Amino acid sequence: MQTVLGIAIDGVAYGMILFIISVGLSVTLGLMRVVNLAHGAFAMVGGYLASFAAQRLGLPFEAAAAGAILLTVALALPLERLLYRRIYGSANELAQVLLTIGLTFVVVAGINYLFGPTLKRIPLPGYLEGVVDLGPKAIPTHRAFVIAVGVAAIAGLWWLLERTDFGVKLRAAVDDPAMAAALGIRTERLYAATFALGVGLAALGGILGAELLPLEPYYAIRYIVLFLAVVAVGGAGSVFGSAGAALALGIIDTAGKYLIPDFGEFFFYAAMILILFRWPNGFFRRRTA
Repeated sequence: MQTVLGIAIDGVAYGMILFIISVGLSVTLGLMRVVNLAHGAFAMVGGYLASFAAQRLGLPFEAAAAGAILLTVALALPLERLLYRRIYGSANELAQVLLTIGLTFVVVAGINYLFGPTLKRIPLPGYLEGVVDLGPKAIPTHRAFVIAVGVAAIAGLWWLLERTDFGVKLRAAVDDPAMAAALGIRTERLYAATFALGVGLAALGGILGAELLPLEPYYAIRYIVLFLAVVAVGGAGSVFGSAGAALALGIIDTAGKYLIPDFGEFFFYAAMILILFRWPNGFFRRRTA
């Protein structure tokens, strides 16, 4: 029973990290029609900046995390204006892939040049280093915190995209940009805000997930397949689909590594193949995807 509870808790925490990072990619792919393979690079930048701020500058965890997220967004917005804005809704997916994968290699090279090709860690504050007693099982406080942040992200994104004027205007701008602009909707600002939101969530996931997805020199290249798998299984543009896919894949992957560690990530990819065989478009697929 203890093993089952341990697998479930670690799997849910891992799934929440995958969700927080991947949901921004899901939104940009499903709503803005951009295959952004550089999304993992923004998670890497957020994690490395937080590590530098905490270890080299001596900032507390909260200040290091907040500063890293804001700086990552500030660095990404000029890229949105100069590069991404040219490929929104483009029918040439190959151009999107080449642009964003090229940007990934540039970011990886820059990060390794600035911070060194070594594994980085983000020191946790004291209140995240203990355990939470749930009766039959005591779980690490950090895991519980990650799960709580993930639940808050699911609720917040659903409310933002489904129950606010911002979400309505964003869907209108995606469905018919010319008509939306004629009605006075500032489509460029909407896209920039959505892009910034996705980048901020990626950076947050990179920071919170440093214990589960280590910050190593080729983080952006190594883990982008995991993030794309979540989007594919959940359905591009769906918040609940991304959450369901991340949790399912996270629990399956964790269980496989606990019980048969020699198989590595075999169960993660096997589960992805089987799910896509049954649901080719993912659990949920927005009409705009």
